[in-house]
Amino acid sequence: MEEQRKRVEDHMTKMVEEIDKMYLRKMQRDMHKCAAQCCENESYSIQKVHTCVENCSSSLNKAQQYVQGEFERIQNRLQRCIMECNDNIKDKMGPNPTQIEVDRYSEEFEKCATKCVDSYCELLPSLEKTMKKVLSKNEFS
Repeated sequence: MEEQRKRVEDHMTKMVEEIDKMYLRKMQRDMHKCAAQCCENESYSIQKVHTCVENCSSSLNKAQQYVQGEFERIQNRLQRCIMECNDNIKDKMGPNPTQIEVDRYSEEFEKCATKCVDSYCELLPSLEKTMKKVLSKNEFS
């Protein structure tokens, strides 16, 4: 199971890095430039500067929420799949399994969970493509 967890983690890290470098970092840079301009305007009141800075961070916040929501959605899908594997094994195992049964069912659970991870990893490129498409349209303003 540790190997599967590592596989998921590696795929996710690679995808997050890619999206950050291609889109979010640029948005963050623009947000900071915008916020700096708000602070440089000496005619603004404290409240006006605060509102201006908030407006600068709005599109980045929306984009980050979008990315986080998509990751949560796909991770929930993986968790549901693994939970189903677990439930199926519990249903088969019965109240007092022998050690041989426990070993067999553990192996069966591992195979099922590995299929879940395989499916999850196969979905990630498509998710990444969709997220990049959405982020490239920059509809978060």
